[in-house]
Amino acid sequence: MAEHIYQKADALVGALEKHGQGDYIGESISQLEHCLQAAHQAQKAGARDELVIAALLHDIGQIIPLEATKEARMNLSGSTENVGRVGHEAIGAAYLRSLGFSEAVCRLVNSHVAAKRYLTAVNRAYYDSLSSASQRSLAFQGGPFEGDDMRAFEKDPLRDEMVFLRLWDDAAKLEGVEATTPRASAYLGMIIAHLEKQGKLEE
Repeated sequence: MAEHIYQKADALVGALEKHGQGDYIGESISQLEHCLQAAHQAQKAGARDELVIAALLHDIGQIIPLEATKEARMNLSGSTENVGRVGHEAIGAAYLRSLGFSEAVCRLVNSHVAAKRYLTAVNRAYYDSLSSASQRSLAFQGGPFEGDDMRAFEKDPLRDEMVFLRLWDDAAKLEGVEATTPRASAYLGMIIAHLEKQGKLEE
């Protein structure tokens, strides 16, 4: 089992490194660097491992090839339309769930668009701080939360971590910081330990 988990984690990190070289839509850095910066911010903030992992993998649904997420996409009852790959947050969450990641990690990955809609609803200054690409994408993502959606998000026990993840996501767009940003392989041990723990919980 341990070898299987190592292979699974190593393949995931390898896929992130290989397929994350494409442009991060509307920004001047790659998708990989964006994810690495988000994870590094989470780690520097002292976030628990599940939140660091979610920060690292929050865009995995639009990084890995479509074929790799075929089963996960088939299991989704529906997805919202986003700039980038359609429903990438839901696809990413479903894909990670299929690999054995915890429900907390999957829900956090699935939340970063919802958190953006929440923050734009409660804080005009937050909207003004978004990059132009992120502002444009908001309309495709459903716009700011209202009514029941707002109330449901505010009651979510993971709300605070969802908001933190979103803020790290927004800030993870710096150029020229590769030398001081840990590489994806630095998180391999954390991912393996997480998957091993989940495997034991399911036994």
